[in-house]
Amino acid sequence: MTGTDTTGRPPGVTHGDAAYWARIRRIVASAPPLSDYQRATIRAALSQPVERRNTG
Repeated sequence: MTGTDTTGRPPGVTHGDAAYWARIRRIVASAPPLSDYQRATIRAALSQPVERRNTG
């Protein structure tokens, strides 16, 4: 995989810079709130033992 590092990011891209986190905050702020069903689905998935989680 040429042109990416071991995390799959293009060379020189980091997640530590202020512009990246500012963009993430804007995206999160503009997203609609999760429904109760979505929250319950996420909660159920994360509360399962790792070996039972759907990995694909």
